[in-house]
Amino acid sequence: MNLSNESFVPNWSGSLSEGKAAWKSPSNIALVKYWGKHGIQLPNNPSVSFTLNNCNTQTSLQWSPKAGTDSKRTFLFEGEKNPEFGQKSFSFIEKIADYAPWLKELDLIIDTKNTFPHSSGIASSASGMSALALGLMSIEESLNADLSQDEFFQKASFLARIGSGSASRSLYGGLVQWGTHKESIGSDLFGTAYEHPVHDVFKTYRDTVLLVDRGQKQVSSTVGHGLLKDHPFADTRYQLAGKNLSAFRPVFANGDIDGFIDIVEREALMLHALMMTSNPYFILMKPNTLAIIEQIWAYRNESNIPVSFTLDAGANVHLLFPSEYEQKVSEFVDSELVGYCQNKQYICDHVGSGPERLNND
Repeated sequence: MNLSNESFVPNWSGSLSEGKAAWKSPSNIALVKYWGKHGIQLPNNPSVSFTLNNCNTQTSLQWSPKAGTDSKRTFLFEGEKNPEFGQKSFSFIEKIADYAPWLKELDLIIDTKNTFPHSSGIASSASGMSALALGLMSIEESLNADLSQDEFFQKASFLARIGSGSASRSLYGGLVQWGTHKESIGSDLFGTAYEHPVHDVFKTYRDTVLLVDRGQKQVSSTVGHGLLKDHPFADTRYQLAGKNLSAFRPVFANGDIDGFIDIVEREALMLHALMMTSNPYFILMKPNTLAIIEQIWAYRNESNIPVSFTLDAGANVHLLFPSEYEQKVSEFVDSELVGYCQNKQYICDHVGSGPERLNND
């Protein structure tokens, strides 16, 4: 797409009034992984993801004309003041100042909560930054009556990307692409709904998130991305990501489950192989991560039920499978996998329809 950063600088003038908005925005799980970036959260390779449904962030935003010389910012996480998380949000707001100039004239109250553990490899930054970006776009919407829905979500994705690259993919439902690719009209600046045909089987796919480790990751994704800059396998990785995105096109169109499993699992293992071969190297998988993967492989071979796994940048395992096998896979999880989960916890999720505007009350 022939858009630039300047395309998102609003022509704004006028008076500001108080208001409020609330959004629920989902996490997403990448199938072709984004790993490695340049500039301001721009990807070194294209990626594609499933938008989830139950793993989401709910954020309410209240704004009013600033009462003093400086704008006042208040941040609540799950009803409590949280300086660490608040600073991330405030830093994000500073980064997008050129694209939301009216923010310097407003006092803000941000109140947010997650339906899943923060900082444990379920892309909480994706849902969190996208929910906040949607709230901020609600302010712009109140100032610009001519803003179309397409423009609203495109700019929300653009803003969310500045806070967290993967957040750009949480603004649409189903399959979402981020990054340029020779076979699509995708953009590095924002995510786009996957434009090619998608078989019905992938529109209701299930994702059971097995919570191997609910704690904070030892190495942040930001640090991990930075280590790819001088990685000896970086260029090969970027080429393979593009090839895998191409390979997914007939897989998604034809409902090729075997092809899906092959690409998804290789992408997951490649992501962690890059971490283990960076300098310095690090391992985010835990022993129970590997044990779950082996159980999945054994169950698939014995039952012929097409379960597969993917991993984000953490220890937790996403167990992926078609919806028609939900009951049998649930029994497998409860009998064979739950013992590997911390406190026997897991989240049953599925491909979702994207963000939702909530009642302001």
